[in-house]
Amino acid sequence: MDYRQAIAEQLEKHIPAQDIFESIETPPDAKMGHFAYPCFKLAKTMRKAPPAIAADIVTALNENGLPPWLESVQSTNAYINFFLERETFAAQVLEDTVKDRYGSSTRGAGKTVVIDFSSPNIAKHFHIGHLGTTIIGRALYNIFSYEGYEVTGINYLGDWGTAFGKLLTAFLRWGDRDEVERTGLDGLTALYVRFHDEAEKDPSLEDEARGYVVKMEAGDEESIKIWKWICEISMREYQKIYTRMGVTFDSYKGESSYNGKMGPAVDELREKGLLVESEGAHMVDLEEYNMPPCLILRRDGGTLYATRDITAAKDRYETYKFDKSLYVVATEQNLYFSQLFKVIELMGYPWAKGMKHVAPGMYSLESGRMQTRKGEVVKLADLLEEAVAKTLAIIEEKSPNLENKAEVAEQVGIGAVVFNGMYNSMGKDVVFSFDRMLNFEGETAPYVQYTHARACSVLQKAEANRSLTPTGCAKALCDDEAFETLRLLYGFPERVAEAADRYEPYIISRFLVALAQAFNKFYNTHIILSGDDTQAGRLALVDAVRNTLENGLRLLGIKAPKKM
Repeated sequence: MDYRQAIAEQLEKHIPAQDIFESIETPPDAKMGHFAYPCFKLAKTMRKAPPAIAADIVTALNENGLPPWLESVQSTNAYINFFLERETFAAQVLEDTVKDRYGSSTRGAGKTVVIDFSSPNIAKHFHIGHLGTTIIGRALYNIFSYEGYEVTGINYLGDWGTAFGKLLTAFLRWGDRDEVERTGLDGLTALYVRFHDEAEKDPSLEDEARGYVVKMEAGDEESIKIWKWICEISMREYQKIYTRMGVTFDSYKGESSYNGKMGPAVDELREKGLLVESEGAHMVDLEEYNMPPCLILRRDGGTLYATRDITAAKDRYETYKFDKSLYVVATEQNLYFSQLFKVIELMGYPWAKGMKHVAPGMYSLESGRMQTRKGEVVKLADLLEEAVAKTLAIIEEKSPNLENKAEVAEQVGIGAVVFNGMYNSMGKDVVFSFDRMLNFEGETAPYVQYTHARACSVLQKAEANRSLTPTGCAKALCDDEAFETLRLLYGFPERVAEAADRYEPYIISRFLVALAQAFNKFYNTHIILSGDDTQAGRLALVDAVRNTLENGLRLLGIKAPKKM
C-alpha cells in the first residue's frame, strides 16, 4: 500500500489543490504524525487562515469516517497530521521487507543510463582525488540498476595528450625499461617530475614533448609502442585498486579511441554556423549564455578536450540511445561541462537534455591537498591499506576471537573509506579522518556494518529465518521504538528513488545511519529473545532491518559482514 497516495486520495475530497501528493511530508518526529500536509498554499483559494483550514479539513475527515489503516487525524497549527494504525502498518512493512531486493523498482524499465566514472589519467597514480568519481559513479550505477534502468558504466581513461609527449621525452632521455617495469607508476611519476624539473632549466624540452605528441598523432610506430606499454603498466596498477574495491566497468574506452574521428564533429559545427575563428583558433561563441567561448581547434589545428568529448557523446548516443548520460567528474570542471552540453544542444541534438554533470567535491586528508607535478600525491592504495590495517588493530583489540579477521578488516576498512566519501551531498569537499570514519559508534560504515552483524547474531541465536509469518507478528511491533524502525524501513524504496532522481548517494548513507540508530534503540529497549508471544514479531523486525541494511550497503558498494 502506498500510504502517501492513499492520504492524497482522502484529502482530494476536501481540498481544491493539484499538487496534494507532492506536498505530503514525512515529519522528522512521529509524534508530529506519520505523514503531514501543510495548508499554507490553500489560504488564498479558500480565503481562510491556514490553521483554520487545517482544523476544518480534520473535522470533515473525521465526520466522514477514517479508513481502517488510519488511527487518527489531527491538526497542529497549519498542518494536518495523519497517524497510521500501527498493527496494519507493521504487517505490511514486514511483508514487503522480507523480499531479497526490497527497495528496488521497475520505474526505469525500458530506459538507459550511461555513466562515465573514475576515468583516471594514465601514467599517474590513482590518488584520493579519483576516489569520489569512482565510488559515486559505482553507487549511481547500482542505484539506477536497482530502479530498473539498463545501465552502462564507462571508464573514459585519460590516455592521450601532452602529458604523454612529456613522458616520452623523459623516458627516451633518462628512462630504463627494466626499472620502470619494476617500479611501475612510481617510476613513471619520477620521470614525469624530472621532466618538469629539467624543463624549468631547459624550456626547449617542452617543444620536444610537443613534437612527440605530433608523432603519436601521426601514428609513429616507436612512439605508439612506448605509449601502449605505459598504458599497460598503468592499467595493471589501476586494476589492483578496482579489484580491491569491487569496482567493475562495462567499457574501458579512453580518449585515444577517438583519434582520427573528430573531423566530422568539427565539420558539423562549421556547417551549422557555430564555429567562429579568433586569432587563428576556432571556437563556439557562448557569450549569449554567459559563458566563455568553447575552444574546438587550436591555432595549429590541433583538437582539444571539447572536440573529443563532442565526438564521444555522439558515439555514446549512437551506441546506447541513452535517456541519461552522466559524467561523474569533480566540481573543478563545472564550467567546462556547462559549455560542452550547451554546444551539443546548439548542434540540435535533443538528447543533450539527458546529459548531466554529477560533480563530487574535492577529497583530501586532514593534512591537506597534494601537488601532482611534484609527485606529492596521497595514493588511494596507501589510504585503503592504512584503513584496513587500523581496522584490523581495532578488531584484534575488541574481538580477538573473531573468525576471518583479515577478511572482515578488509570489508570494514574499505567500507569506511567509501562511506565517508559519500556521507555528504554532491559538491561538498570531503576530508578523511581515520579516527572519525573508523568510529564504530559514529555516523560511519563500521557502525552500520556492526548493526547488521548484530541483527545477524540475534537471528542466528534464535535459529530464525524468513519463514516467519509477517501478519502474525505485527501485534508485537506497536511500541514506539519498533514503530519508528518500521517507519524508516517503509521509506527505503522512496529514499532509493530520491537518490536516483537527485544523483545523490548520500541520501542512502544517511538513511542507513538513521535506520541503524532506530534499530539499536529498539534492540536496547526490548528483549527480543523473550520466549513469549512477542519474540516472533521482534525477530521478524530484526530480519527486516538486516535485509534492508544489507541492500543499502550493497547499493553503496560496501560489504555487510555477518560477524564483527
